[in-house]
Amino acid sequence: MRIAVGMSGGVDSSTVALLLKEKGFDVVGITLKMSSIECSIDGIQVCCSPDDVRDAKKVAEYLGIEHYVIDWEDIFRKKVIDYFVNAYREGLTPNPCAICNREVKTGLLALYVREVLGVDKLATGHYIRLEEDKDLGLVIKRGKDKTKDQSYFMALVKKEVLNHLIFPLGNYLKEEVRKIAEEHSLPVSSKKESFEICFTAGKTPAEYLKENSLYNFEEGDIIHISSKKLGKHKGLPFYTIGQRRGLGVRWNKPLYVIEKDNTTNSIIVGEREYLLTEYVEAESLNLFVEPNKWNKDNICIQGRYRQKCLPISDYRLENGKIKISFKEPQEKFAKGQVLAIYQEDTLLGGGIIT
Repeated sequence: MRIAVGMSGGVDSSTVALLLKEKGFDVVGITLKMSSIECSIDGIQVCCSPDDVRDAKKVAEYLGIEHYVIDWEDIFRKKVIDYFVNAYREGLTPNPCAICNREVKTGLLALYVREVLGVDKLATGHYIRLEEDKDLGLVIKRGKDKTKDQSYFMALVKKEVLNHLIFPLGNYLKEEVRKIAEEHSLPVSSKKESFEICFTAGKTPAEYLKENSLYNFEEGDIIHISSKKLGKHKGLPFYTIGQRRGLGVRWNKPLYVIEKDNTTNSIIVGEREYLLTEYVEAESLNLFVEPNKWNKDNICIQGRYRQKCLPISDYRLENGKIKISFKEPQEKFAKGQVLAIYQEDTLLGGGIIT
């Protein structure tokens, strides 16, 4: 079997290439060049940059496998960065990593390498399991390493792409992967991980937008939910739903961002009880499992990465949208983020929070 490995220049994807070669597969490395900027922050690589391309090439040469570099900088800008910028202009809080997995480095790449290179599968270094469930079919499940599980970011990938993917690290712990890389002296075995949005070079979204003049930052009112004006904000992208620190206003109780009003350029703040909600809604649904196979009693949802999966009491599906009720009131999710729907460890699908 001929397998393409999406090699980012990091430890995880490099170890995937090693493991597959050791198993006797015909392995070819694929690296996407999505930025021309060299960007490393305090030794932590945060960009799909030329430096990453060089690291991936070193690993491919070390393993003795074919390696191709695909320049998708324009595609990445149009599909991911433009989406990110436009979402903030609409007052939303987007998740560019989930969009990238759907539009570029997982979904699109899997189809591209099959067509162009004639490979059977695309393998990535995500900590995810892809399994055939006797009742649900081919599904994505959380990785064995729950601290590294990346299934949340796959919630928007189209179902038809799953047949073209494999995730060799799904049953490994991160420490095991690092040890394998070190034992085989992979050139990137000691490379640190990336934790930031790849194209912002370590900056916050607001800092990135401001530095690149991608958003018209205007001061606006910070308004208590009682309608009392408390002060001025420095631009909507600097704030997110649920934020408590950095508001710069005084009140007799702790205040949280309850809402961002893009039409009036204002921030609505209030006490924590005003942040709580009994339901969440999402649109642009992408489902891996048909709803008639869902078991409501075992469903939980995530509205951001690393969030504890929250149990639900009920849901309603209609015209590509879903409304989910919680068993207990929860803090509001940020509009524009990804809602991932799970049944125990199985990813049922996801959508964009409205």
